[in-house]
Amino acid sequence: MPRMDARDMEGLTRRARELAGDGRRRVLGITGPPGAGKSTLAGRLADRLDGLAVLVPMDGFHLARAELERLGRAGRKGAPDTFDAAGYAALLTRLRAPEPGVTVYAPAFDRALEEPVAGAVPVEPEVPLVITEGNYLLHDEGPWAAVRPLLDEVWYLDLDDRCRVPRLVARHVAFGKEPAHAERWVAESDEANARLVARGRDRADLVVRMT
Repeated sequence: MPRMDARDMEGLTRRARELAGDGRRRVLGITGPPGAGKSTLAGRLADRLDGLAVLVPMDGFHLARAELERLGRAGRKGAPDTFDAAGYAALLTRLRAPEPGVTVYAPAFDRALEEPVAGAVPVEPEVPLVITEGNYLLHDEGPWAAVRPLLDEVWYLDLDDRCRVPRLVARHVAFGKEPAHAERWVAESDEANARLVARGRDRADLVVRMT
């Protein structure tokens, strides 16, 4: 499987630009375990493409907290069944076939609120590349199995756990969790999800080594 280093942003940008360069709408997926740097890399890539790409996060399809509580899943937020996977696949289907003059509005996720925000990301029809990032782009169970065929390429981000786990704990603390709660959440929830995400690694088109 091809590998690249995240420090080679010129090379990664060139690969994404080539994907966007044949005149058709393309969708690039960026995946990896929690804390691997998906949103950071995807955002940097979109910025470097100078208007050729728009970033649509998978996290916009988190179920709302009230619905997670109703379903009894609030303590597992981030697991595959705490997202509207079928809705995400439906949006990707629509994004792959842009209609002239029609702007598609995608949801985003507000980490400060810990809630999805509808209609937050406008995707204009003339933009040639959609970059989407999230944990489960290569997950092949249930409604998630419909996602991979809708992506032209998927990059898997690989970051050493000795760096990834402390960074993930720090992120939870920054957004309001007490340190002990953050450590427990990562150990019991995020790392279970990370093991699930890793099962799809071999189905990626490119592995990007993070530092």
